[in-house]
Amino acid sequence: MPVDLLLILAGLGVLTAGAEGLVRGGAALALRLGITPLAVGLTVVAFGTSSPELVVSLSTAFEGRGDLAVGNVVGSNIFNVALILGVAALVRPAAANAQVVRVDVPIVIASSALLVALLADGRLGPLEGTVLLAGAGAYTAYTLWAARREAPEVQAEADAALPTADGPLWRDVLFVAGGLVLLVAGARMLVTGAVSIAEAAGMSEAVIGLTILAAGTSLPELATSLVAALRGQSDIAIGNVVGSNIFNVLGILGVTALVRPLAPGGIGPVDLGVMLVLAVALLPLLRTGFRLDRLEGALLLLAYVGYTTYLLVAVA
Repeated sequence: MPVDLLLILAGLGVLTAGAEGLVRGGAALALRLGITPLAVGLTVVAFGTSSPELVVSLSTAFEGRGDLAVGNVVGSNIFNVALILGVAALVRPAAANAQVVRVDVPIVIASSALLVALLADGRLGPLEGTVLLAGAGAYTAYTLWAARREAPEVQAEADAALPTADGPLWRDVLFVAGGLVLLVAGARMLVTGAVSIAEAAGMSEAVIGLTILAAGTSLPELATSLVAALRGQSDIAIGNVVGSNIFNVLGILGVTALVRPLAPGGIGPVDLGVMLVLAVALLPLLRTGFRLDRLEGALLLLAYVGYTTYLLVAVA
């Protein structure tokens, strides 16, 4: 057990370092290609911080562990909204960009509802994966188009939050390559340790995916959003979570279902319902003055504590 715990902690550290390298190198390369800073933040950074979920879901899918693969994504989306936005709002009330509230949050709701519908038969196969990936492609294309139309002050804030692209090209490529290697290694360590602990404690793979894996792979989103909140860049914090949640469902599960059909029997209606309810709750919460205040953040945090308690007491 101590060895497995150390393996999890080491895996989390390696995953975080890998995601940081991938985001830093990927963002710099995208800026060199002339992509606007806001578009980079909404796509490369959001997708990059979701890379641990992608690698973990793919590795568990290859092993035939559908509960871990889907539970990782569903749990991460719950963690992102309830815990990350809850903590970020407690640190500093968060103002949301109108574009995110009017367009991206409804897409989060729609993608969550789509996942619930596709899982009605208890399976995600290549056809469902293709539908999800098509949605990811459409969302990315729209985001790149819309980012060019944003106000200059929004572009400037996004520019300040990104790494510069003034170093040598080889360094950015090295960051990307090294980040990918660390992600694969960290995912293997995290999954091995988590599964061993789950089996020893008698926990189901669904619960371990919804809790330990989900929280661990969401650490890059947590770090990014907290830093943005402390800097007063709250719309970056909210945009990061919203973009990551969209990519988790459309991109990660899309790729994973194409590679290996998933049958996540342990992911039940309660888990999917909590994910969908939190996605829907974002709309009224953020539309009240386009901000998330401390009381709303506390309510989100309580929701996460309640859901996790339910998993550990009633399900595990």
